[in-house]
Amino acid sequence: MLILDRMNEGQPNTDPLYSFALDELLCRQAGEGGPPIVHLWRHPSAFILGQRDSRLPHVEAACRQIEAQHYHTAVRNSGGAAVPLDQGVVNVSLIVPIGSASGMRFNHDFERMYELISLALSFTGCRVDKGEIVGAYCPGDYDLSIDGRKFCGIAQRRQAKALIVQAFVVAEGSGSERAALVRAFYDAAAGIGEADAGASGESRVGVDADDGGPAGSSGAAPASHPIVVPSSTASLEELTTIGADAARTFAERVKDVIRACQQQDAVADSATRLKLPPADQLEAMIASLHARYKR
Repeated sequence: MLILDRMNEGQPNTDPLYSFALDELLCRQAGEGGPPIVHLWRHPSAFILGQRDSRLPHVEAACRQIEAQHYHTAVRNSGGAAVPLDQGVVNVSLIVPIGSASGMRFNHDFERMYELISLALSFTGCRVDKGEIVGAYCPGDYDLSIDGRKFCGIAQRRQAKALIVQAFVVAEGSGSERAALVRAFYDAAAGIGEADAGASGESRVGVDADDGGPAGSSGAAPASHPIVVPSSTASLEELTTIGADAARTFAERVKDVIRACQQQDAVADSATRLKLPPADQLEAMIASLHARYKR
């Protein structure tokens, strides 16, 4: 497996779907005999919506609210829900061909990502748990947490012959502040007023939108989007002894885990098969993703 480290390449004017487009093209290569890759990247100021988020009734107003805080907004092509990205969030993409084992068990590659992140954090002495954390943003069965607080979410994008497992890792800064930002987005996108949201910031109980149950006063049914509780999320800097430069430290530890499994002759062979997409191909894929997953 090759390492593609783009931790320092994201600029404020970089399209928020640039790295997703790169993943998509590298995944096509992997499916046609290209090398498996671990792609490490950041975006300095992006707010990435899930596809279901894009269908909330007041999503345009909510996105304007987020953009006023200097975030770029976009809808991604992989699973999951809304996630804020910044320099303190490390994104890890595992891009691998679909083999017989992963094809038989859908969660095989989620487990691979869980193992990679657990090994990368083993030096902290903290146990990394998996399982949904109630109140976290972008919730799922493969929420990764320490002491009951989420720091990582995992999503997957499958093509015909290869797949991408993407993880966002909240490494530095305040996890609860990011969660509060996501909650404010959902409150605005669903048309929930302050009285509905509740002054205490506690989770609101709702029913699925398809069940015909009660909805917010002027918007979506509460369970049509994640019910985010800010205290559910924390960063590695807050949860462990990783230190203030947690994003860079975590990324280096991920690379150490990959290097420990590499064989030099295999790395050399993989490098000859890697063809980074040219700029025009990337631009075309970015435009395609924006058009296909527009809100």
